[in-house]
Amino acid sequence: MTQTSFAAVVGLIQANAFLEGRFSSELASVHGLGLKEVLLLMHLERAPLQRLTRVDIAKRLHLNPSTVTRMALPLEKIGLVERQADARDARLAYVALTEAAKAIVQDVRATFERRSADLFKDRWSEAEIATFASLLGRLTANTPSDLAE
Repeated sequence: MTQTSFAAVVGLIQANAFLEGRFSSELASVHGLGLKEVLLLMHLERAPLQRLTRVDIAKRLHLNPSTVTRMALPLEKIGLVERQADARDARLAYVALTEAAKAIVQDVRATFERRSADLFKDRWSEAEIATFASLLGRLTANTPSDLAE
């Protein structure tokens, strides 16, 4: 079991690197955004009031809050996100999706979905894809916010 588990983890790491490279270049060339930025925007789109704290975003993206701050600054400069203060706690701030970003996020999601379908086309059946998604879901069951819902 140890060797099989090791092989599975190595395979997942290699698959992750492959997917990140493929999707990063595609999203950058079509939308001018990196993969992590796209995922940040998609998480905001799904969040209540379309806003999250830096800590919540960091948990969802498996990053630290300072990295989220560095990612959000260029998105803020181009008008895709904005900072919002909490009305009850001045120490708390949110990263919020702007109105301008909503249409962009829909376009990005459509590109992401098309490229995801292309990835599996001619390789896997719908049943195999569903099984794979279910197994990955079990692996990541305790992580916040599923974007595929």
